[in-house]
Amino acid sequence: MTKNNMSLVSGANGHLGNNLVRFLLDKGIPVRAAVRNVNNKKPFEGLNCGLVQADITDKASFVKALQGVETFYAVGAAFKLWAKDPKKEIYDINIQGTRNTIEAAAEAGVKKIVYVSSIAALNYTHLPAKESNGYNPDRRDMYYNSKNDGEKIAFELAAKLGIELVSVMPSAMIGGEAFLPLNVSYGVLKLILNKRIPVDTKITLNWVDVKDVAEGCYLAAERGCSGERYILANEKCMTITDTTILANNLFPELKLNIPRSVPKGILFMIAGIMEFTARMNGKPPVLTRKDISMFSGLQQDFDISKARNELGFNPKSPEKAVKAALEYLMKHPEILK
Repeated sequence: MTKNNMSLVSGANGHLGNNLVRFLLDKGIPVRAAVRNVNNKKPFEGLNCGLVQADITDKASFVKALQGVETFYAVGAAFKLWAKDPKKEIYDINIQGTRNTIEAAAEAGVKKIVYVSSIAALNYTHLPAKESNGYNPDRRDMYYNSKNDGEKIAFELAAKLGIELVSVMPSAMIGGEAFLPLNVSYGVLKLILNKRIPVDTKITLNWVDVKDVAEGCYLAAERGCSGERYILANEKCMTITDTTILANNLFPELKLNIPRSVPKGILFMIAGIMEFTARMNGKPPVLTRKDISMFSGLQQDFDISKARNELGFNPKSPEKAVKAALEYLMKHPEILK
């Protein structure tokens, strides 16, 4: 890719999208940032990029936005683990969005797509999980289902339409520039800092710095092989409780609450109450019974040798990623409210 060739990033006001726009601009690559709402200009203050309106549910808007684009970073998606109607609000949007944007890219003459999938699309039955293990057989979560099915559709469509497509699968992204509303992963750190995780859920997260993922997306465009998938994560995961202990050690002045261990039955009861409250007020619950059943005790450890060897992906350690992210949050109290 030469530095004069235009790239488009969808979901450019989101966490990964915005940090990817910044990374590409720093590389001297001209960038077009696609967002649903062009009136929200705060994430783009001081950035020399074009801003276009495009919605993944509207194919025509992407055909227009992608004119003259060589590389399309397909970042935009509904990223949430809870909704009142998860099939309609998460699964259907992401599946149709995948179809719309890849068809639009082919019509607009785009040469290469970097499709942002997720570690949700990996099979965890053999650890460390790796790309060749295939797709996640657990079908209990609509976001996870959308990432598994969406990636398959992306590869099938790209092959049919004759367009190069590489898939990248990030883990729990934190750090870098962030704007409200925070993504799910950054939101966990916010809960820790606000002392809102009283019990040990035994849920693990594989922390990765969003800037490393942004670079990984660029490397996938430069060096990735069409039809291949690459994990953009760290090798080892960390429980939310261990993350809290790490935060407390790094910043003892915060005097954080270390979550206490409780029986699993109590966890399910707490989650059930939170779900009931969420249905009443429409706000996502901190914890659901599905979270406990799917993720409590699940080890999210990965073999990232393929991304290291083929792309040159070299992420900072989870501990460094957590430290940088916590420092960012503490410097921006308006985000912690």
